[in-house]
Amino acid sequence: MDKNVQWINEKKIERTIVNLEKNNIKAYYAKSDDEIFQTIKDIVKDGETVSVGGSMTLFEIKIIDFLRSGRYNFLDRYEENLTQTDLKEIYRKSFSANTYFASANAITEEGEIFNVDGNGNRVAAILYGPDKVILIVGVNKIVKNIDEAIKRNKDISGPANAKRLNLQTPCAKVGYCMDCKSKDRICCEYTVIKRQRNENRIHVIFVNDNLGF
Repeated sequence: MDKNVQWINEKKIERTIVNLEKNNIKAYYAKSDDEIFQTIKDIVKDGETVSVGGSMTLFEIKIIDFLRSGRYNFLDRYEENLTQTDLKEIYRKSFSANTYFASANAITEEGEIFNVDGNGNRVAAILYGPDKVILIVGVNKIVKNIDEAIKRNKDISGPANAKRLNLQTPCAKVGYCMDCKSKDRICCEYTVIKRQRNENRIHVIFVNDNLGF
């Protein structure tokens, strides 16, 4: 990445961190993979039960491999040969996990966390249940405000995820949201976190790179 673009991104991350902190949400800027994993180790104790929401970011940054290392009791939704019943059980157990890992569809520079979900298990766990939530977020997901967050989901997150999952939705064919009524629609639950009551619950780790959708 060009050093000047990197500097602009760093300033954007810094502004967003300040406003997240004002909203009782812990935020960090990890400048390397080592810093990402060290931050996680500082937050999550060995042996704790952890779970994850659906996220390409967690694969790209190798969080899934890290959680599979044996350090934690990992409720692994990506384990091979799971049935729908198995998945449903993992989703429900995730509410009792010590820590829940996910990303976000967008985070505003005003310090708000915006997410859109299909089944609702991811946003539900982020909102309430696990003792701690860790969101790994690429700088590409920082937007000015909620209007831009909604637009980002319609133009990028929704269509890209629908295409990735081989869903039969209009956006997976034309590349932009058509506010469909498809049975495969994945943009069903919209949530905005404007503030946390417990300042030690949600932790956002920013990375100066383009991650996920």
